[in-house]
Amino acid sequence: MRLDLLIRISAKIFIPFIMVFAFYVQFHGDYGPGGGFQAGVIFAASIILYTIIFGSKKAQKDFPAIVFHSMIPIGVIIFSGTGLLSVFNGYNFLDYDALSHYPKHGQHIGIIAIEIGVFVTVIGAMVSIFYAFVSRGSK
Repeated sequence: MRLDLLIRISAKIFIPFIMVFAFYVQFHGDYGPGGGFQAGVIFAASIILYTIIFGSKKAQKDFPAIVFHSMIPIGVIIFSGTGLLSVFNGYNFLDYDALSHYPKHGQHIGIIAIEIGVFVTVIGAMVSIFYAFVSRGSK
């Protein structure tokens, strides 16, 4: 029982740092390795770790499945909305020059928007898949 206590305390300490690291990877992805997919997987891994350590009932109470189910289409809307904004401004799909008067600013805005869409979608998909597997065993 003492080992269980140590694992729970360690998880409470490390999970917030894992989540912050995911945001670092997300927003550093413009300048170096990283981006939406990698950050989404890291963030989802922190939720999965929380579920493994504290149990699926507590995890689904603290992080409801409906939140992750809704994150998938929200991320797709962010991604495709960025591309459609370019089309509506007379440019090609995902041509970021349409997002600002200065092309370099448009590129930066477009990449951040796309990466945020991917980040949100990956978190939603990974945790939804994990919750689906976890709920299969409880029926």
